[in-house]
Amino acid sequence: MLTVAYGEATLDQSNVYRWYKMFSEGREDVNDEERAGRPSTSTTDEKINEVEKMILANRRITVREVAEDLNISIGSCHSNFINDLSMRRVAAKFVPKLLNCDQKQHRMNIANEMLDSVRDDPNLLQRGITGDEAWVYGYDVETKAQSSQWKLPHEPRPKKARQVRSNVKVLLTVFFDCRGVVHHEFSPQGRTVNKEYYLQVMRNLREAIRQKRPDLWKNKNWLLHHDNARAHTSLLVRDFLAKNNTLMMPQPPYFPDLAPCDFFSFPKLKRPMKGRHELRQGRPKFQKTDENVQKITDLIKEKFRTTLLEIEQDSGISKTRIVTEDLKLKKTPAKFIPRFLTNEQKLCRLATCEDIL
Repeated sequence: MLTVAYGEATLDQSNVYRWYKMFSEGREDVNDEERAGRPSTSTTDEKINEVEKMILANRRITVREVAEDLNISIGSCHSNFINDLSMRRVAAKFVPKLLNCDQKQHRMNIANEMLDSVRDDPNLLQRGITGDEAWVYGYDVETKAQSSQWKLPHEPRPKKARQVRSNVKVLLTVFFDCRGVVHHEFSPQGRTVNKEYYLQVMRNLREAIRQKRPDLWKNKNWLLHHDNARAHTSLLVRDFLAKNNTLMMPQPPYFPDLAPCDFFSFPKLKRPMKGRHELRQGRPKFQKTDENVQKITDLIKEKFRTTLLEIEQDSGISKTRIVTEDLKLKKTPAKFIPRFLTNEQKLCRLATCEDIL
């Protein structure tokens, strides 16, 4: 094929002839002219306005429903959604409770009040002591981010079995300020957080402030902040705080943005504990010698189905964790398969796979 060099491009003979014909007709541009065709009836201003009215009338309407009602294609309707109206479908955000107009106005008033207080007194937040309760579990499931790991392209994706948090748990109450934790305590097992219990927590908190924050205690200008739980807002607790001239910071209902415990303290406290079992004190690990480790290794190699009780009886080592901690072994059941195949069946399976490939 004949080729002609034109600038940096290389053109074949057919393109040269077509360009020659175009320029001989008086053309000065090699770009294609706009072709006359059927005008689009789906992207007109009138049709876009109809689509917008239907969306505003029903925010949960689907693209297919709009296309059927307006008698346009799904692709054109989707283009109207995305390109012309710049809209996208999103899931509703979960909130603890839907507030009415009065509650929203109350929240805005408290937020403006706190902003004005901070402007008038820049050290206001340094005098605030906030606290709340949270459950701490003996074992809590690790997060999705904690279970992530690096893998090569040819490696399979890691697997993680479904787990649940343990039934062993304790209620932790923490109060802190900008300098650190002021007071914390664990509730006794089976104890309900009621107004009597929280009243004793308030007494313990005042004593902790007197010992750890003597400057705030001496000036009596510290501020208490907690949420609107029933035990916190009971008449017994409010009378105790009023008698001791304790200043309170307001907390709007269902407003976690003004609760540092919910978004700052407890997440940082619980994250390192997820995926880990509680630590227990016990006897010194004098049995974890190299000789005992080798003895248990030989016992397991001889019989992989041996139990921990049999290992304890044969080795004379009681309550050992050498198998799991030092040898990094764990006992897993055999993988269930429908049937054990013979050599002929395996060859037949291989041949069938090769034929399919």
